[in-house]
Amino acid sequence: MVAVDTNVVVRLLTRDDQAQYRLSEKLFDNHDIFIPDTLFLEAEWVLRAAFELSPREVCTAFRRICGLANVTVSDATLLAQVFEWHELGFDFADAFHLALSKHQSMFKTFDARFIKIAKKHSSRAVERP
Repeated sequence: MVAVDTNVVVRLLTRDDQAQYRLSEKLFDNHDIFIPDTLFLEAEWVLRAAFELSPREVCTAFRRICGLANVTVSDATLLAQVFEWHELGFDFADAFHLALSKHQSMFKTFDARFIKIAKKHSSRAVERP
């Protein structure tokens, strides 16, 4: 199994550099691929900031990659939750933080917007310290 870096996935998704896109495509076509959680955090930022993709477009692209038969992620259920929450208005990193802390009794933040969205779309207890 081969682990990949963010730039490999971004090239595959955006096709902005044809030579690197072809190499990325060949890698995905010929190997079992592992995508670490941290890649999604970085790739979301790149796709949003550099390519101006919407949350829905980012999550659709991530689901497409994660759905490939030869791609492995650490926790597909957790990522599905992150993608869903991001599409509902959560900041991507905040959605990831909340999903990763699912076994904790409480999530504390000073971010009022995060608290408001969490109360609307999650059963998790999120509040100010």
